[in-house]
Amino acid sequence: MFTRRKLIQGAATLSLAAEAESIIGADLGSADASPKICLEIGGGALDAGTFGDEGMRRVKQLGVDYVVMGGPRIPWQESEIHARMERLKSGGLTLFNMMISGFRNTLYGRPGREEEIDQVCQSIRAAGRAGLPVIEYNFYAHRLVEGYFAETGRGGAGLTAFDFSRVKDLPPLPEEGIHTLDEMWSNITYFLKAVVPVAIESGVRLALHPNDPPAPISRGSQQIIASVEGWKRLIDIVPSPSNGITFDCGATRELGQDPVEVCRYFGSRDCINHVHYRNVRVRVPYESYTEVFIDEGQVDMFVVMKELVRQKYPRLIYPEHPRGLDADRERPNFRPYYPGGGSYSGFAYNVGYTKAMLQAATRG
Repeated sequence: MFTRRKLIQGAATLSLAAEAESIIGADLGSADASPKICLEIGGGALDAGTFGDEGMRRVKQLGVDYVVMGGPRIPWQESEIHARMERLKSGGLTLFNMMISGFRNTLYGRPGREEEIDQVCQSIRAAGRAGLPVIEYNFYAHRLVEGYFAETGRGGAGLTAFDFSRVKDLPPLPEEGIHTLDEMWSNITYFLKAVVPVAIESGVRLALHPNDPPAPISRGSQQIIASVEGWKRLIDIVPSPSNGITFDCGATRELGQDPVEVCRYFGSRDCINHVHYRNVRVRVPYESYTEVFIDEGQVDMFVVMKELVRQKYPRLIYPEHPRGLDADRERPNFRPYYPGGGSYSGFAYNVGYTKAMLQAATRG
């Protein structure tokens, strides 16, 4: 029976939800409603600089003011996040997004996931108190990176290719097992229903990166975020700006989809919480493609940027996956993160191109 008490309680709940959503919008750059170019910093092969004075200077020299980085072990501590933010601030940089991991039992629905989810919730609360706007994460049963290989591009530069036929018969790994779509959807639903309310309360947005490569089967397991329909299903599990995606225009094209239409769909629902900005040439959707220079693939990068500007998207754009240039490959001890990939010189090219696209889209 619908009583007056229930009506008042329902109104209060809606009011609190609306207040939380407005806080999220205010915290995440409504005063500066334009995309912000970022790079990764730390010590990995995909980082543009190390987490120190020299590394920060290298990033700053490219005209980049925002950074992303991998997070510490869970549960995160507010003091540690704040220390990272202050260290970067000393170099003129703002930490805006950290990657969270360390919840494998949650991925597979195994014993121990309750403790992991509690640690993730603690980490989200710590991020909110420290003022970190975005937390990114993955939910792969298995990531089929074994299918990557190097190709040669213009002037001998390195490109990164993927071909599912090379790896479609790889057996499952014992520590991962085989997982169906229903099982993985059940696991992520359980996860999101626990963590998204905490993110809303904390003023933090979560960004799930789609399965990349988006192979239909990955060592025997099906992939839940390997299609646009999967992305749509994800944000409907707990509808909120705190439950969003990393929109990757390259990954979108790998699926044979129009990046602008997909960007418009998720942007209109305020569920784009991070952007990866790269280009590809696709031979067979989902199965065969090459990651190419940002200026030469099948994605119209300028139109994508114009759409983000039109939406007044205020968060980060990461021009990732630099191509393999001699200026990087000739450095001692160079190790690409992906076959055919590059490092700082490749990032410099990506950033310059992305800044030009952003300026043109903003002024046009």
